Amino acid sequence: MHLAYPAVLAALLFCTGLYGVLARRNAILVLMSVELMLNAVNLNLVAFDVWLRDTLHAGQALTLFTIAIAAAEIGIGLAIVLMVHRNRGTADVDKLRDTAEAPGDADPDDDPDGPPAAAADEKAEATA
Repeated sequence: MHLAYPAVLAALLFCTGLYGVLARRNAILVLMSVELMLNAVNLNLVAFDVWLRDTLHAGQALTLFTIAIAAAEIGIGLAIVLMVHRNRGTADVDKLRDTAEAPGDADPDDDPDGPPAAAADEKAEATA
């Protein structure tokens, strides 16, 4: 078996997954693209394991670990996406950026009208 065939297929799968992660806006499609990338890695691991004729089958063992990690990732990721979809009504990644703090938002401890938080704590300890 030539190593070039599975390596080229894995490279195409990985590039397709990378494009999906970078270009898609739907969180579920992003998770599917990550799975596609992990499957490309699995294909490379098994292909190199067969090509090297490893007696310990380390590539296949690493593939099993990668499959387990991918299953955990998709389970937790899908649960997070479903909860966000229930709360926000959308799974659009661009709209989820609204949950992040805007650069102009001030920290409540840095209130310019009130005393600094350290001075307020010292004043409370002094009166106690």
